[in-house]
Amino acid sequence: MAFRGLPGILDAGLWAALEARSPAATRALVTDVGNDILYGFSAEQTLAWVEEALDRVARLTSDVVVTGLPLASIRRLSNGKFLAFRSVLVPSCRLSLAQVVERSEAVGAGLVRLAARHRARFVSLDPAWYGFDPIHVRPAMWLPAWQEILGAPPAAVATRGSIAEGLRLYVMAPERRWLFGREQVTPQRGVALRSGGRVWLY
Repeated sequence: MAFRGLPGILDAGLWAALEARSPAATRALVTDVGNDILYGFSAEQTLAWVEEALDRVARLTSDVVVTGLPLASIRRLSNGKFLAFRSVLVPSCRLSLAQVVERSEAVGAGLVRLAARHRARFVSLDPAWYGFDPIHVRPAMWLPAWQEILGAPPAAVATRGSIAEGLRLYVMAPERRWLFGREQVTPQRGVALRSGGRVWLY
């Protein structure tokens, strides 16, 4: 996106890091799939990548959650709004709104099938979570959205961290990225959370 690039999930250091760790209770979340559509990839190729990720995840855990696409938000897009978002998020994209909707629906249906095949829990994305931005959950809805996606009752959700902690995570560098064409590598040692968790970013 613009001046920043990230590796594809299948090429990320996540897998080697997971294999190197001692076995532990693990939940895997496969989400945010539709980005590949705007980069020109077919529904079939996108779903093949998702299936490869699910096959790898199966070696680590049987507790897997797969989310759908925000299809309701995508279908509501006007052509003008779509072109504006496309120009900002993926300037190289030349797909029409109709093509994006068609591929999104095909990927959405494919995700339902893959979740069933891999015995993963499938979660549809609630249209109420989205506002002006059709593909990113509104900040005000982050907590209820993640509660539903992860199947966590309200009492099980940790107390919100501080603003400083949130900013620290927001600017956290991933293991690999490209900024203005130059590769940056940042070893991931994990950032400790006030709630007791730890975050690594790949």
